[in-house]
Amino acid sequence: MNVIIDTSVWSEFFRRKKAVKSESVEVLKMLIRDGRAVMPGIVKQELLSGIREEDRFEKLRRLLSGFKCLLATEEDHIHAASLFNSCKKAGVQGSFGDFLICAQAQRNAMSILTSDNDFVEFSKIIAVNIWKE
Repeated sequence: MNVIIDTSVWSEFFRRKKAVKSESVEVLKMLIRDGRAVMPGIVKQELLSGIREEDRFEKLRRLLSGFKCLLATEEDHIHAASLFNSCKKAGVQGSFGDFLICAQAQRNAMSILTSDNDFVEFSKIIAVNIWKE
């Protein structure tokens, strides 16, 4: 089964200084080897945003082009808003992008690999599967 990879894990993976071994990054490497790592379009946008040097932007863009890109549908956006509202009603905050990732995961019956604890909080309120080995 394919797994959606959150921005937090990709950021760790692409970090220049890799002094600390991350369990999430090790899982990501395994998923990449197995061809099961999926990158939502919103995650690609987040990763590419804020890069000032054009050559670094292009290098990362080329690297990211090798991964399966999951584009959101109109229904994903509507469902993400509903998920956002459910969590907000329960006192749990999150970003629009995070809820879009949750909506895409639900529609495609995928788990999310993340090192962001916000998703754990979301999963207490909405049906979203966080990757567990």
